[in-house]
Amino acid sequence: MTLSLANPKRSNFLYSFTLLPKREREAMHRIYDFCRYTDDLVDEGTSEVELKRIRLASWRHEVEACYQGKVSHPILRGLHTVLDHFEIPKEYLLALIDGVEMDLIKTRYETFEELREYCYAVASTVGLISIQVFGYKHEETREYAVNLGYALQLTNILRDIKQDASNGRIYLPLEDLRRFDYDEQSLMDSRYDERFISLMKFEAERAKDYYSKARSHLRNDERHALFAAEIMDAIYFRLLRKIERADYDVFSKRISVSAPHKLLIAFKFWANSYLRSTR
Repeated sequence: MTLSLANPKRSNFLYSFTLLPKREREAMHRIYDFCRYTDDLVDEGTSEVELKRIRLASWRHEVEACYQGKVSHPILRGLHTVLDHFEIPKEYLLALIDGVEMDLIKTRYETFEELREYCYAVASTVGLISIQVFGYKHEETREYAVNLGYALQLTNILRDIKQDASNGRIYLPLEDLRRFDYDEQSLMDSRYDERFISLMKFEAERAKDYYSKARSHLRNDERHALFAAEIMDAIYFRLLRKIERADYDVFSKRISVSAPHKLLIAFKFWANSYLRSTR
């Protein structure tokens, strides 16, 4: 469940970089293609886990070769110049592949520490890649990207609980389920009760803490360059608020932010960034 890539036509990821300058926008499209293809290696085709792991191993090899100037895959041909121009570390792409592979071999997370490792791999790495493209001056901006990745992925997880359960996966830490006396079977059965509401309140507060941590690491003089990241922040925080306002009932329907509202958020942050640049 890589960050924001569940639907390639309506991804929140796309709304965030539509208004970027041409070079950065095209770079983000190439990065998006890489993320989608990596996701598809696990989500599409055969159901054989071992074959999917072989695919991912081959994909790692392709990435390693790409950084050595040996590019054969069409996705990487489009990405190669982006990686070079924006000096994107190979480790970020390999970590993302590792995170995608975790979905093949792990369907439960005992502790939040385990889940956070997953969130770093599939979401924070996307943030770290993105700020290489957007440009940044301060080292602490990396902490902004990492913590925002945690926040966005946790929001994803809360929204998609029912869908993930239908695929046999529970991302909420099992230690948290026990804390609120809510068992795995109840979640698989979409049992909506006071125990579930208390559990979801706890998880939502954790996500909000990571939004706050992220924002605390974003200096004002970085906001012009990173307006696309702020769009992601605002869209996902709005999604989290909608989950709260639905009293955490993510079983009855899939909660989302409307396309017009996403466009309004995107334009607002782009306009604010433009005004800052003209002062």
